[in-house]
Amino acid sequence: MILVTGATGTIGGEVARQLIAAGQKPRLLVRSPEKAKAFEGTAELFKGDLDDATALANALKGIDKLFLVTAGLDGARLEAKAIDAAKAAGVKHVVKLSVAGAEYEAITFAKWHRGNEKKLEASGLAWTFLRPGNFMTNSVMSADTIKRDGAIYSPVGDGKSALVDPVDIGAVAVKALTTSGHEGKIYTLSGPVALSTQEQADIIGKAIGRPVKHVDVPPEAARDGMLKAGLPEGYVNALIELYGVMKAGMTAAVSPDVEKVLGRKAGTFEAWVSRNAAAFK
Repeated sequence: MILVTGATGTIGGEVARQLIAAGQKPRLLVRSPEKAKAFEGTAELFKGDLDDATALANALKGIDKLFLVTAGLDGARLEAKAIDAAKAAGVKHVVKLSVAGAEYEAITFAKWHRGNEKKLEASGLAWTFLRPGNFMTNSVMSADTIKRDGAIYSPVGDGKSALVDPVDIGAVAVKALTTSGHEGKIYTLSGPVALSTQEQADIIGKAIGRPVKHVDVPPEAARDGMLKAGLPEGYVNALIELYGVMKAGMTAAVSPDVEKVLGRKAGTFEAWVSRNAAAFK
């Protein structure tokens, strides 16, 4: 049996939905069963989170494979707890959502993830690491300013990212969870082409029928805006660090791993925007 964490989030939700579509009935560990109502009847819902040792131990009973995803400042600590609990429960294989470039440990996000990759490598459990780049869905964070100003504000200059569709991340995870041969493998997941933020804006603008521009803002202004929006300072600092890497052109690499695992090409940003254009109108 498969346990999915984060099933009410972007990637965990994709994994849960695609497992169900593939004929599985996964177990989902969710903080709020109310938010996971769409899965009632097609998945086993366990209330709890990774910080609740009893709930986690109960959710792991009888589990063979675990899809592990965490987020936020406390994510690395919670993930480490989940790895220990998975080993104690006799889980055989953990598929961990990581981040592109984790192996270099050059920025905070990479350090958070690489620490628990190393923990899994030393655990004796079978593991698979999924290292995606920037999600296409992150574009929705600019939906309000696109509607109001026809603009995306970010401090990344002309830096490009090979945005990846969460549908593809979910599909690779499902392959790793339901077929053999993925143990000990690391998959770097990207879209088929690297795009600047202005190129992304042009694609969104074409889909909604009006121009969208990218406004390159100073990192300090972006930082102040995120802090005023209520994001934790430590997380904001990590994001600003990531934006600097993006601006320097270090997130433009295109990986063949989606196509290698799925036997089809990775989804394009144009296709994703076409499906989600209503979010920007």
